[in-house]
Amino acid sequence: MSLNADQTRRYARHLILPEVGPEGQRKICSAAVLCIGAGGLGSPVLLYLAAMGVGRLGVVDEDRVDPSNLQRQVLHGTPDVGRLKTESARDALHRLNPHCQVELHSARLSAANALDLVRAYDVVVDGTDNFTARYLVNDACVFLQKPDVSGAIFRFEGQASIFAPHLGGPCYRCLFPEPPPAHLAPSCAEAGVIGVLPGLLGCIQAAETLKLILGIGRSLVGRLLLVEALGMRFREVKVRPDPACALCGPNPRITEITEYAPTCASPARPTSDTPMNNDEVSVQDLKRALDDPGLGIQIIDVREPNEQQVARLEGVPLLPLATLPTRLHEFDPDRPLYVFCRSGVRSLRAVQFLKQQGFAQARSVHGGILAWSDQIDPRVPKY
Repeated sequence: MSLNADQTRRYARHLILPEVGPEGQRKICSAAVLCIGAGGLGSPVLLYLAAMGVGRLGVVDEDRVDPSNLQRQVLHGTPDVGRLKTESARDALHRLNPHCQVELHSARLSAANALDLVRAYDVVVDGTDNFTARYLVNDACVFLQKPDVSGAIFRFEGQASIFAPHLGGPCYRCLFPEPPPAHLAPSCAEAGVIGVLPGLLGCIQAAETLKLILGIGRSLVGRLLLVEALGMRFREVKVRPDPACALCGPNPRITEITEYAPTCASPARPTSDTPMNNDEVSVQDLKRALDDPGLGIQIIDVREPNEQQVARLEGVPLLPLATLPTRLHEFDPDRPLYVFCRSGVRSLRAVQFLKQQGFAQARSVHGGILAWSDQIDPRVPKY
């Protein structure tokens, strides 16, 4: 392909780089990149790849824009709240660069669609926020010999690498053969993340993607870059293929796409028609317990202290989930015990633990304080 006059002006600062030049820019404009996730990491990745002229961008995301996304997901704005992230992304990218073709995949990545999605692109960028998707991305890329430009963030820390056995490096399973237990895998919604961190890691992912397209520089294949933003420290760990890897080793045991049960995906916003299980009670049940102490129902909040400062229910003791094992003696195992958190995810984990300790009447409050704000008292802030 040749560059037209508008493209020549647009990409002028690339064209005068000896490492890029007209030939390199033509490679960029002919490239196809799939970005899985249009959130914190996907935002800078997509914005910079579109700005640099990647010709075809695929965007995979099933979520809608929520106000809590806007602190870090710079691809979206306040008017986009409630819209599909894929549609918001398309509009933002077209405003930035109308030469970029944006393909929307408004669905959850699954074992049923992962191979078909990955097959159609040259490079895959993993901007997911959960282990279920991360293993799907990795496995599909290994089977189809596509580079997986991976990024991950947590609180003030992040990591980036390229998993590509066909380029001589390890796959994600070489480092992490199995996903962690659910209680060890909190999401950003539970643990928080500083707003600028996904921008930092996403820019690294975009740079690595560009280098792969151009075939220049030294990539992160075989290296894991660790970023700690509070101290602004970067360090590098060499990573090698695991000869015993179940996926990319010489004797693979995984021969088809495997989908794990969700471990740490951001919990969905609670709705009135979301079914409860036998270990849950409603926020209406919680209100009755608070209004009538004579019912003898114990209530605890397993969020963190900083969360309670944002939104709280008066008179409910705070026991962060990590402290629960050391404070069981404060509660009567023979009385009902209601546990709540932000959205009902951590409280379910707490109930599972409590039942193992003999608290047979422990129940999680379905939807947590978000549901309380929606259904009982809208004055309680949502976060």
